[in-house]
Amino acid sequence: MKTNSATSGYGIAALALAAGWLVLCAPWLLGNYAIPYDAKAHFQAQVQFLANAIHTGQSPFWNPHIFAGSPQIADPQSLVISPAVLLALLDPSPSFQLVDGYTFGLLALGGFSILLLFRDRGWHPAGAIVAALAFAFGASAAWRVQHVGQIQSFACFALALWLLVRALDRRSARWGIAAGTAMALMIVEPDQVAYLGGLILIGYVLHDWLDGAERRERLRASLRPLLAAGLTCVVLSALPLLMTILFVMSSSRSSIPFAEATRGSLHPASLLTLLFSDLYGAFDKAVEYWGPFSWTWNPNEVTLSQNMSQLYIGALPIALLLGLGLSRRLLLAREIRFYTIATVFITLYALGSNTPFFRLLYEVFPGVSLFRRPADATFLVGGLLAILSGYLVHRWMTNTALAAPNRPRLHLKVYLLLALTAAAIAVALSQNRLDVALRPMVISFAWLAVSVGVLLLVTRLGQQRSWVIVTTLATVLTVDLALNNGPNESTALPREQFTMLDPDTRSETIRLIKSLATQPPGSPRRDRVELAGLGFEWPNTAMVHGFDHTLGYNPLRLADFTRAVGAEDSIIGPNQRRFTPLFPSYRCRLANLLGLRYIVSPVPIDRIDRTVKSTDLRFMGRTPDGYVYENTEALPRVLFVYNWQIADFARIMRDGAWPAADPRYTVLLDQRPIVPPEPVPNAPEEWKAPTVRIVR
Repeated sequence: MKTNSATSGYGIAALALAAGWLVLCAPWLLGNYAIPYDAKAHFQAQVQFLANAIHTGQSPFWNPHIFAGSPQIADPQSLVISPAVLLALLDPSPSFQLVDGYTFGLLALGGFSILLLFRDRGWHPAGAIVAALAFAFGASAAWRVQHVGQIQSFACFALALWLLVRALDRRSARWGIAAGTAMALMIVEPDQVAYLGGLILIGYVLHDWLDGAERRERLRASLRPLLAAGLTCVVLSALPLLMTILFVMSSSRSSIPFAEATRGSLHPASLLTLLFSDLYGAFDKAVEYWGPFSWTWNPNEVTLSQNMSQLYIGALPIALLLGLGLSRRLLLAREIRFYTIATVFITLYALGSNTPFFRLLYEVFPGVSLFRRPADATFLVGGLLAILSGYLVHRWMTNTALAAPNRPRLHLKVYLLLALTAAAIAVALSQNRLDVALRPMVISFAWLAVSVGVLLLVTRLGQQRSWVIVTTLATVLTVDLALNNGPNESTALPREQFTMLDPDTRSETIRLIKSLATQPPGSPRRDRVELAGLGFEWPNTAMVHGFDHTLGYNPLRLADFTRAVGAEDSIIGPNQRRFTPLFPSYRCRLANLLGLRYIVSPVPIDRIDRTVKSTDLRFMGRTPDGYVYENTEALPRVLFVYNWQIADFARIMRDGAWPAADPRYTVLLDQRPIVPPEPVPNAPEEWKAPTVRIVR
């Protein structure tokens, strides 16, 4: 193949990416499945709350429906300041398909950004399509698609990377503004993926300054686009970030101890899923997951779900990384060296406490202590490996791979593959799972053989017809990813499981709650409800249907409320209801002051609240989802009182002992209020009758 054909065929690559996107997303877009877990329990509710607020003329900046009220404008997972607002503007009841389509649209944005990055670099379109598909549908991008906020950060990272590289290459302030806009979209609702993406972008700028000759000239030339990017990013994101910082400082997660932060570290054994896609049974329904963070692996360490350790990006990318990337110096070439360094850095970060590297970062790097679960970095591990593998395709297709110095010989590549196979077998033997591990290993070897065979075939027969190479490699990789990273129990479940989150649901429980919570005009009551462990999807249903819930589902909650009520991230089962000294029972003063009138539990209430008596709460009936009780002593949430009393709130919070004061008539204050002095009556002035004249 001739190098002058390297950049032809990008139109075909774009069409191939669009076709691959349609094939890989079709099961969800056609309505056969819905993205489960956080995508519905959290983000679907967030979008519906936005739609409710916008179409009823309410403010979306404060959320009264969960945790007795939450500052939505400052919540980094609220989607208030994101492209998802468009869904709420367009449709008062965004469907599951629409929100899922938005999520997959973000993956398309990421894939096309990588395609354009390769085009600007002058790399072969075959490499671009491999990188784009692996980026958008490999590793956590496929396996953690339910984490919509992180998918959004991941896609915006790809967009920001392409625009930043273009701005620096062209020394353009205009492209710098575009890059700054993409950066702002990435960090305006910050999460760990956005944080790490920001570090990578900073690293790219430093690499551009320091790598090679004429450093001073490159530094001078970069100032204009970088200033444009920086100012744009600051203008667009500074205020939202400030609000988020203030919320975090007053939340239950103002900082995360090292031991807690590293509980979600990627296990080194999970790296084997790069080569063996379903080694641990995360994809196969017939196999119980047995990998890291499973009950069989370590019942005391189950901090990561089975989908969070999956790194497979396709057999073709891995074959190239093992066959070319580790046998030659291709990944150390100047044009790709930065991505290699970034991949090593991010992989070490993802491994967390399994290496001493993360401890150093935790102590030195600002911001690391604000996040838990280093395994979130697997989004970027997969994305960067996709870029590296696409570059290797470019080198192979332009006949520059074999010209590079060949250090190890072929037999060393075989030894490496055998070593990885031996490691997988050893892990399986240690868990007594060799019988279920052999099948996915054989399938992975088959995909390696097919992928390498197709690559060699199109290289020999393709000649200068780049469209043949692009479409063939895209087809093979799309089929590979569809079969190995496609719909599974972590990413696709029947839509019928989430009907409680449909605004038009026929759920008997939701309809009963809404009828009970609705008060006639002029009523002083706005009763709260507690859904005490009805299931994963239930805590944020209040945001969809407009009633007020004492609990909810969100990792960020106001610290004082969390301490007072015992609110956790979520309440999936009744055993997760934690009582506190201030909220020791459903029959307590704080419950009454919160206006908590109705409790719905999947089990009889005395199995959750051991102190409650049969006469304390009125049993109202049972729905298919649970038992419904009424706290008849719940108070209106707004009271006009005529007395005040000084109280030690720290002591009340600690001991749960309230002063002897009736909350219906007395308000408790932490300090004496400033009361204006009573007016002193003045002596009445002498009154003179006015002169009156009557005329006819």
